[in-house]
Amino acid sequence: MNTVDRLKRAFKNPQLFARGLNRAYYRRGGLRSENTAGIDVFDQDWDTLVILDACRYDLFEQVNHIEGKLATKHSKASATSEWLQANIDGRDLLDTVYVTANPQLERNRERWDVNFHEIINVWLDQGWDKETGTVLADTMTQTAIETYDQFPNKRLVVHYMQPHYPFVSANTDFDKKHLVSIEDSNDSAVGENIWNQIFIGELDLSRKELWELYATNLEYVLTHVNDLLSIVPGKTVITSDHGNYVGERAFPIPVREYGHPRGLYGDAVIQVPWLEHTRGERREIVTGADKSQSPDIESETVKNRLRNLGYVE
Repeated sequence: MNTVDRLKRAFKNPQLFARGLNRAYYRRGGLRSENTAGIDVFDQDWDTLVILDACRYDLFEQVNHIEGKLATKHSKASATSEWLQANIDGRDLLDTVYVTANPQLERNRERWDVNFHEIINVWLDQGWDKETGTVLADTMTQTAIETYDQFPNKRLVVHYMQPHYPFVSANTDFDKKHLVSIEDSNDSAVGENIWNQIFIGELDLSRKELWELYATNLEYVLTHVNDLLSIVPGKTVITSDHGNYVGERAFPIPVREYGHPRGLYGDAVIQVPWLEHTRGERREIVTGADKSQSPDIESETVKNRLRNLGYVE
């Protein structure tokens, strides 16, 4: 969706117009591209960094049973692409392997200057689950363990897709439009996740119903994160790239917000968990060469994966 289309859509929907004004407030009219009070995750002390996509602090505090020292941190962003740009652009991370279920890095590779030792795109080919339209948590855990075995002396970033939409174990049908074939559908709602549908008034769900779906998705992924911790030694930090609005009032225009729109920095989307868990001895981390050159990936594949995950152009 280009800028003109976004403006047309916003003027037709007061909610979207208010969101745009709130974004302008937080970004100081375009002078900021991130939450300047957020933490730089690669400057922190860890051997493995587990990213739970779109996991807010209070939800994690409610659901988590993994042992460790829990604190709250502020993210630099309210969306994955924004978080990646703020944390990795312009950096040499040759001591780090990035294992990801989220295609946003590949989507923006030409825009960002970053060197990882290796990038493992789990969302590509066999890692993608067509039945749910996402990468399953057990697939991520198994890939991360295999990656650790291959690179035992590298920092490891494991970017799970959950608790981000879609809700893997939900027995519901209103949130399954992402599974409609993009090629065979003319439905403009394909790729519109339920947060956006609720925000613009196309879907009516209570905050309690949404919270339960969201919490169940977090419970699901934490089971598999625990499996990862039982195998991979060293100091692991469990955190998130950003949180998620679930009907809280935005600021300064107090519309009820849903999802995690870029450029909005209310507590619901910037307060993220920071759980430190150590098992066994710390790993000896060494810097290596840049082996992260990706094979040619069809841009349409990246686009379709992102639409299944609820990202709207």
